[in-house]
Amino acid sequence: MKKQNKTLVWMLVLTLLLLPLAGCTAKQGNAPSQGDEKITIGIIQSVEHLALDQCYDGFVKALDDNGYSDKVTLDYQNAQGDTSSLSTIADRFVSHKVDLVLSITTGATQAMAAKTTEIPILATAVTSYTVAGLIDSDEAPGGNISGTSDMNPVAAQVELIKTLVPEVKTVGLAYNAGEDNSALQAKLAKEQIERMGLSWTEVTVTNSSEVQQAIQSLVTKCEAIYIPTDNTVSSAMATVHSVTIESKTPTICGADTMVLEGGLATMGISYYDLGYKTGLMAIEVIEGAKVGDMPIQYADRSDAVTINGQVAEEIGYQVPDQYKDAVVYPES
Repeated sequence: MKKQNKTLVWMLVLTLLLLPLAGCTAKQGNAPSQGDEKITIGIIQSVEHLALDQCYDGFVKALDDNGYSDKVTLDYQNAQGDTSSLSTIADRFVSHKVDLVLSITTGATQAMAAKTTEIPILATAVTSYTVAGLIDSDEAPGGNISGTSDMNPVAAQVELIKTLVPEVKTVGLAYNAGEDNSALQAKLAKEQIERMGLSWTEVTVTNSSEVQQAIQSLVTKCEAIYIPTDNTVSSAMATVHSVTIESKTPTICGADTMVLEGGLATMGISYYDLGYKTGLMAIEVIEGAKVGDMPIQYADRSDAVTINGQVAEEIGYQVPDQYKDAVVYPES
């Protein structure tokens, strides 16, 4: 009887000694190191065209260059110009509880902002965050949204029209009035056109299927066309090109990517560099920075002119001697 009691006592003591060890092992097993966890970045893009694709490429390159390619999982979703799809993608990212969102374009950012105030959102290819109603201040965004702006040197681009087309009297504008940032750029362009003593006329579209008819109408009313960084028209630059080479109308664009896809010229920014800047901001967020404390960043100003040599030949345009070095020929 005494032997049995001693055995029971030792078993109880041994059990009590082992319990803390068992508890420590379980806790360590259920709490993996943060360094072993991948960060999930949801990427929402409104539509597919070269400028926006370059934003994505630049973003990914920034992550790769800084050793983050193996530390993140990218969930890329493209709405292909469908507004309802933007909402669906935003719902997906919220339900999957992604760690960070990259939104490419104003529409994508607005769709994402409508779904969450918790998930950090970094945007790019947004001209004005305040005009789009996304933040109150570029310097102190607050909330969960910041990013990079693709505000173009609109006034300088309009001045370039007069330099390249001295005989111009009326400048035609083409854009989607439903895109807040396009409307802002069009307003700035009109103001500059009027300051230069010129006239303007415009066509607006709601989707890419309307671009051909709109441009066909526009070329009969002007000597040159200005197209801002409008996502709808940018996605249909091949259509713009087909119409303007028939009418021999010079088209000055908001971005070099639009020139490579069929415009004549631009003095613009690099969307690849813009995406790269956004990628660097993402790294700061991953490392602990609060999105709301990060000011909106702008693309590096470029006064470099780009002229599409193939388009110049197609419309019979003689490139001024001062811009001979600006001529490029897109890869076929």
